[in-house]
Amino acid sequence: MTAPAVAVSRARRGWRRGQSQGVGSPWRQPLAIVGVGVVVVWTLVALLAPVIAPADPIAQTSPLFLAPGAHHWFGTDELGRDVFSRVVFGTRITLPLAALLVAASMAIGSVLGGLAGLLGGAVDTVIMRIADLVFAFPGIILAMAVTAALGPQLRNAVIAVIIVSWPIYARLVRGLVLSARTSQYVLSSRLLGASSWRALLVDIRPNVAGPVLVMGALDLGNAILLLSGLSFLGLGAQPPAAEWGSMVAAGSINFDKWWISLFPGLAILTVVLAFNFVGDTLRDALDPRTARALRA
Repeated sequence: MTAPAVAVSRARRGWRRGQSQGVGSPWRQPLAIVGVGVVVVWTLVALLAPVIAPADPIAQTSPLFLAPGAHHWFGTDELGRDVFSRVVFGTRITLPLAALLVAASMAIGSVLGGLAGLLGGAVDTVIMRIADLVFAFPGIILAMAVTAALGPQLRNAVIAVIIVSWPIYARLVRGLVLSARTSQYVLSSRLLGASSWRALLVDIRPNVAGPVLVMGALDLGNAILLLSGLSFLGLGAQPPAAEWGSMVAAGSINFDKWWISLFPGLAILTVVLAFNFVGDTLRDALDPRTARALRA
């Protein structure tokens, strides 16, 4: 065997070995590793908050406005509460509520979008016009209006964010259903006697699930920002709840005490970036063209 042929053979064996080890997997990319790592860390913080936090997040037992130090790593706030403990316990409010409202928005939007794409006609027109009406307003403005109408509390803030978020999924699912229902495999299923609902649930749903999951992963960061923004404006979590947005608002009042708003702001920043990295990686993993390009 000639030298060029040997080199080509070795290159092919190395490529196959890399394929078997997943070297080109989107989840091996640096941003994906960072995103997954940060999400895992914050999830563990939420689960182990009583163990990690050195003090009660609402206990007013320390001197006011202590700068970060050995006894209070993130300092204390205007009421003498430990900022580190409040940031840690804030994960138990922000992360579960963000996951809950994204799941609810995804479920509502997917059902309505599937109905609009499958049934068409008046059903499609009504659902899409309602979605367009929601899209006509900036998300945070509409969420503020809904929360102000229902009352300033965290439950109403979650409802407001769901109302703002579901049209995104409805429009996405409708477009996917419209393009899939004319595909050959769907038409073949219908010719074999499958009903419209069976075609939607069995044939179309697997092709719709991937983009919807990607949208949900990317929307988690946006949900956290909306919830924190409503709490910052006093329309979400109410005192003495340890919530990151309300903590940033307290720090903005005492602007010279930088630590009060810096650390919860960094928590929001890291979580939102991490979910965006995970969403981008999930999109690359579910897109065959991108996955092949990364492996190449």
